[in-house]
Amino acid sequence: MKRRQFMAAAAGLPLALAASRVHSQAQDELTIVYPSPGGLGYFALYAAIGEGYFAEEKLKIQPRSVNGSAQAIQALLAGQAQLAHPGPGPLMAARERGQDLVYVYNYFTRSQFNLVVPEASPFQKPTDLKGKVIGVGTADGAEVAFVRSIFDADGMKEGQDYKFITVGEGGMAVAGFMQKAIDAYASDTAGAATLTLRGVKLRSLTPPPFQSFFGNGYVVTRKYLDENRNLLERFGRALVRGTKFGIDPANRAATLKHARMGNPQQLENMPFAEALLDVYYKLTSPIDPAKGFGYNHPAAWEMWQQTLVASGDLKKPLPDLTRAYSNDLVTAWNAPR
Repeated sequence: MKRRQFMAAAAGLPLALAASRVHSQAQDELTIVYPSPGGLGYFALYAAIGEGYFAEEKLKIQPRSVNGSAQAIQALLAGQAQLAHPGPGPLMAARERGQDLVYVYNYFTRSQFNLVVPEASPFQKPTDLKGKVIGVGTADGAEVAFVRSIFDADGMKEGQDYKFITVGEGGMAVAGFMQKAIDAYASDTAGAATLTLRGVKLRSLTPPPFQSFFGNGYVVTRKYLDENRNLLERFGRALVRGTKFGIDPANRAATLKHARMGNPQQLENMPFAEALLDVYYKLTSPIDPAKGFGYNHPAAWEMWQQTLVASGDLKKPLPDLTRAYSNDLVTAWNAPR
């Protein structure tokens, strides 16, 4: 190399290195641990990745999947991730053990379980099912306890005012309705999608208070929240944009395509995937749209705590339940662009 060429190259080297440093500093990396690899369930995240919303916020997202909320919390506490996506029960149990975790973004705003009947049925409320038969997927599934609590609230007792029979998951419930073996069904997310796909239009009899038994959301340590508010504001802002993109019917094909990043197998049966996506739209829509996406309802947290104490999952109420969640960033996440 000639001296002049060498000097020119050497002169450009600091600029190139500086540019490299600027580029590396431009994107903050966030690892998020999920309790399952459900791509459609996290459609908002993958839409925000696919549409470049996180990139615009100078964020690089690394989703990881583990087996359940407890493992997600363990990974967060071990420093293997900056955010986790557990349910409120495991979060409160962790706080009872002295782990200062904060639920910052309420993602699954509604219960993933429902008491449903065919749309053509005459039943309009749970008490209409007195003397009737309720189908369940498994005898000891979480949906059974959920539906039992609905009847308990109306003073109805199993075996006396109604009875459960095990009919199996989704597709078996279709047969149960067709054969008039069941009058209602305790449905989970996939079960509702299967029934819809099979042509059974559903009506939910789940009372509004029970719809507030929200599901999994985004959780951080309090230390991380205190030290990274700007970063979390950017994260939530992109996630809200991803949610709004995903629920827009005009973007349905793109939303399904983006969700393949999280779980390609889930989209092998496209009719089922479409039906499942419709269910997730309902599960992630705000209970009160005026509050915006991500909002934590204090009354819903109180309901969860009462239920967990009654079931023995918590020994007693937490000293300060409001420390388990935060709405500090919700306004910024939902602000007009």
